[in-house]
Amino acid sequence: MPLNITLNATHLQTLDLSPVKSTIAAWLDRGTLSEAGVTQAGVISEEQQICFTIDYPQSPDDPRELPEIPEVRLWFIYLDATYPWLPLLLDWQAGELARYAAMLVPHQFSAKEGIQYNPEALEIFVMQKVFVLSQWMRTQGMINSSRIKSMAQMFGYDLDDELFNLLT
Repeated sequence: MPLNITLNATHLQTLDLSPVKSTIAAWLDRGTLSEAGVTQAGVISEEQQICFTIDYPQSPDDPRELPEIPEVRLWFIYLDATYPWLPLLLDWQAGELARYAAMLVPHQFSAKEGIQYNPEALEIFVMQKVFVLSQWMRTQGMINSSRIKSMAQMFGYDLDDELFNLLT
């Protein structure tokens, strides 16, 4: 069952990560997370759970999408720097991974085609996440790269197993 984390203007404007920190702290208290991140059991039980509700007031004549608002984008950059493994916990099926990427990767929105990421920026984002998650998952005792490959596929990248052999 997805876990909804609500963010308001104060959280975003003050870079207050407490709504996410309290969720992660609760998982730590239950023993499903380690101080370095999610343990193997934690990933299995908590992965793809988090959804964000963003309550940020905008003028009715403000055409910007949430990722175009500097305060919103900066909050997500800070979140990603604090918890670089967080994409594993986002509800991918609900579109949270794509929205998370939109907060971090320059893009345009097309009514016909949806989010159109800057291709070079998306490649850098995906590969950075591949490297971070691969290294982090190994420290957690998880050798299987299928989760990382699935994440990359959501952005149109097919990763060869040979890449993961290089990352040992």
